[in-house]
Amino acid sequence: MRELLSEAAARAARYRETLAERPVGVPVDREALRTAFGGPLPQAPTPAGEVLAQLDRAAAPGLMATAGPRFFGFVTGGALPAATAADMLAVGWDQCAFNPVLSPAAAAAEESAGTWLKQLLGLPATASAGFVTGGQGANTVGLAVARNQVLADAGWDVERDGLAGAPRVRVVASAERHATIDRSLRLLGFGTAVVEQVRAGANGAIDVEDLARVLRDGSGPLICCLQAGNVNTGACDDLRAACELVHAHGGWAHVDGAFGLWAAANPATAALVDGVELADSWACDGHKWLNVPYDSGFAFCARPEAHAAAMSYSAAYLVGSGGSAALADFTPESSRRARGFAVWAALRELGRDGVAELVDRCCRLARRFAGALAAGGAEIGNDVVLNQVLARFGDDARTDRVVEGVQRDGTCWLGGTTWRGRRYLRIAVSNHSTTEADVDRCAEAVLDVAARVQDG
Repeated sequence: MRELLSEAAARAARYRETLAERPVGVPVDREALRTAFGGPLPQAPTPAGEVLAQLDRAAAPGLMATAGPRFFGFVTGGALPAATAADMLAVGWDQCAFNPVLSPAAAAAEESAGTWLKQLLGLPATASAGFVTGGQGANTVGLAVARNQVLADAGWDVERDGLAGAPRVRVVASAERHATIDRSLRLLGFGTAVVEQVRAGANGAIDVEDLARVLRDGSGPLICCLQAGNVNTGACDDLRAACELVHAHGGWAHVDGAFGLWAAANPATAALVDGVELADSWACDGHKWLNVPYDSGFAFCARPEAHAAAMSYSAAYLVGSGGSAALADFTPESSRRARGFAVWAALRELGRDGVAELVDRCCRLARRFAGALAAGGAEIGNDVVLNQVLARFGDDARTDRVVEGVQRDGTCWLGGTTWRGRRYLRIAVSNHSTTEADVDRCAEAVLDVAARVQDG
């Protein structure tokens, strides 16, 4: 086992050492990949070391350098050194983070990391923290708690009686909400038609005056979905004003802060999420701006008892956790890996100052990227308030050709998006290892592709 794990670590390290210079994304022969991984299931066993070598050879042509400094396609960072090593330890330890009896160490790590996260994100110290798979899981947990609580307040026990015959729940959300909100509503039995949509402002933040109008025009159990970090522009809703409005109408305020919630950790951007502590539940991703390995997200709730009531379960064969809610009581999964070890390690490696610097640097680099593209003739479609940049070259067709050309070029990787009915390149700067030189090199590559598209 020692030799095998050492070899796995060495292979992983060799790959990570090449990220700074390897092409980020290049055309891949997917049929060749299927062939490499495919074929009949072997009849006889294969030695573990040989399996490891086969896996490395088969995967190598299809690995995407998303962990490197020039990947800007989605708001995902590359795992920090300590977080990567901690995750490897977690796999080796093979702990099931169900409760403190099954893994005392996992419970202690998540308790400590959860406390640190709440401090960094400006959330109430008394809030509960569930370590889920990502933003989708966190939004689903938060909205499940909200659903159960607002119906309980209306005299309906959804845990016992389900939604059939229940009072109609109002779900109010911005026109610029993330698609995971809609999927959560589908999974929770609401459906997407339940949404009462609120207008958004020029940069994508919710229109507070329109929110007030929508809230006045209805009644009944109320959930309002707010946002910290628009997926296209980075814009954050006015959380203080919105939460106060929602609570004045007796509603539950949920904040989708998959990446934007990290603005609270940086003094230069904290004002963007002023009032975040007033909400009732929050969703956040760790494998975005905290730069921890996949899959790592956080579901926080201002009412731990409601959080546990919505997520926990019991069975005669399960060993309890001493009467206090913990770990699996705040997540939809029971058999789950101990992802808290990597989160603890990342926070320990960075410290409060390191997290603030990481957020601040990514924001500065996003502005640098936008400035370089604008100087080269691009139209910047958003106010760059966080780490998101929208860039457009002429019409929709040319912009899409630029996206395709950049992806073929391999210097960096970014995707396209539609914002206010127009096509843009979408650039997200989230990686701890990205430098000014990386941004300058990538901006030059984008402009070179755009010039060739123009000439063509």
